[in-house]
Amino acid sequence: MKIFKNKLAVTVIVLSVTFLGIIIFSAKKNNYNIFSSSAGAAVNPVQKLAYKASEKVKGCMTFFYTFSDVKRENQDLKKKNIELENKLIEYDTFKKTNDELRAILDFKNESDKNNSKYKYIGTNIIGVSGGGFLNGYIIDKGKKDGVDKEMVVISANGLVGQVSEVGSNWAKVQTLVNENVAVHAKVKESNETGGIVKGYKDSNGKLLAKIDFLPINSQIKVGDEIYTSGLGKIYPKNIKIGKVLSVDEDKVKVNKSAIIEPYVEFNKLEELVVIVYDENRKYEQD
Repeated sequence: MKIFKNKLAVTVIVLSVTFLGIIIFSAKKNNYNIFSSSAGAAVNPVQKLAYKASEKVKGCMTFFYTFSDVKRENQDLKKKNIELENKLIEYDTFKKTNDELRAILDFKNESDKNNSKYKYIGTNIIGVSGGGFLNGYIIDKGKKDGVDKEMVVISANGLVGQVSEVGSNWAKVQTLVNENVAVHAKVKESNETGGIVKGYKDSNGKLLAKIDFLPINSQIKVGDEIYTSGLGKIYPKNIKIGKVLSVDEDKVKVNKSAIIEPYVEFNKLEELVVIVYDENRKYEQD
């Protein structure tokens, strides 16, 4: 009986394998998908789940690769944007320097028309003195370059100040907004001379300048421009100083004064020019 059961089991297995083989052979021969036959109907739900899962995986992979491409392109664009910004900064710096040199050249040409032959030494600011630019700048030119005390210093926008100390390869520049600097000035519109410009700080702490000792009948008014007058044998004539913000009349002292906003932005300077005098240390006056 036991032998009979074993033979029956073997027979069932052999028949099953044979039957399965016939199905597979028929499917291949007729180019037929096994899952579309009656035998595959039982596993069709599994196939659907597998297909959906594979599609989701495929979608995730596609998103991943697309995201990676977009991220890489974004990084490339950022890099190019930084490069363009750097080039723009270089261009702006070059343009600013060019404009400054042009303005200084215009001043030089105007001076030469008046038979004033000056030499000009270009310098870079390498530091500030004391508590900041109010006390002065340190420049990278000194005695060996021809710089000396009391030489006038300008920028493209106008008067900066004068040299107060000199080393072999450096110098200190005291600025116009320092109260220790005094400049003989004139009103451009009326050509009035006799005023003295010194540094001035308003109630808000803003660094300005002030012109004093103008006659009581002076025609100075708001908006007028103040230039160096050439008096005093230190500052050349016709260097721009600033524009009048307000005018005050002192009837006790019988004179007028005015608050001036300097043309030079002292907190934004980088390059300066030192004007070298002649052998007699005197600027020519008209």
